[in-house]
Formats: sequence, structure tokens, C-alpha cells
Amino acid sequence: MPKLKPTDRYIVSSFLLLALSSCFAADEKTGELVSFRGVDYVHRWSKNGQNEFTPKGQDDLNKWQDMITINVHEGVTNGDQLAGLANRVLGKYQSVGKILRTDSKPRTSHREAEHLAVALLRTATFFEAAFARFILFDGVGYVVVYSHRAYDKNAARIGEWVQTNGPSVETSLMRWNGMPSLAALRRLPQSN
Repeated sequence: MPKLKPTDRYIVSSFLLLALSSCFAADEKTGELVSFRGVDYVHRWSKNGQNEFTPKGQDDLNKWQDMITINVHEGVTNGDQLAGLANRVLGKYQSVGKILRTDSKPRTSHREAEHLAVALLRTATFFEAAFARFILFDGVGYVVVYSHRAYDKNAARIGEWVQTNGPSVETSLMRWNGMPSLAALRRLPQSN
């Protein structure tokens, strides 16, 4: 085997990096990988318009810490329907937790209004901070939720986490434009 010169090594490693980045780009185009706040989230589960993504290393859907959920509502196609959807989700959040904040971006000549709900949800085994963005994307209603969970004895710390991280998560979510297209989400493998 011929020995590579330093310049050849650079070319080979550059080629490998380019090939790897193409793999990730392909994943993003298929919807199997999304990136949010500098973290790659891998597709884990989809059914009936609900699509769940967790970071690498958080494969167990019973014990994840961070999740992006994209709920597609194909029957929601205008701003009034989106506002109604936001109010229904807000009601569900209120039934299992506490609403920390709501906000709306007004409609402009280029887009319909968007809405935000931030809630603290609780079960017997975990606390969850949920940041939900309601947006018309690809002509249909998307509810994009970033969730952060704390379990068992660490659950009480979720309030501190929200105080420290909440504003930056909210800003990132409302500015996020890395959502997979409707076509890409439809191509994801569906769970039974």
C-alpha cells in the first residue's frame, strides 16, 4: 500500500468529511434527522401525523430527556383554524399542568399568525417543560414541540432549568426554520 503524503491525507480526509456531510444532508431531506439549537435529533417514532425525534444516545422513548415532536394537522389550512388548534392544545396542557407563557406573532402580508405555548407538565414519574409553536408550514398546521424532561428525584429541578434555559429555547423555537417538509414527514416509517 503506498504511503500517503500529508497533502494526500488532507485531500482524503476532506473527501471523507464531505461524504459524511452529504449523508447528514440526505437524512435532513428525508426528515429522519433534524437539527435544533446545534443538536441533531434522530427520528424515533411516527404515527398519524405525530413524529418524534430525540438526540443521539436518547433512544429509549420511555426515558428521554430532550425531544422534538412535530404534529401535522392536515385539516388546518388557515390562520383561524390554527388559532383554534392552539386553543385546544392549550386546554389539554392546562388539564395536566400549568401554563407558564403564551404569545402570538401577528399575521403579516407574507404569513399567517403564529402562536406559542409554554407549559410545565407533570406525571407521577416526571416533570416536562413543553414549548409548543403553532405554525402553518407547507400549507398545513404544524405543532412543533420542544420538550425537556426530568425524572424522579431530579424532577423538582425542572423549574430551575426553565428559568435558565426557557427564554433561549423559546427564541430558538420561534425562529427555527429546519422543520422537515410535509412530504419528508409522510415518508417516515410509521409505527404500529
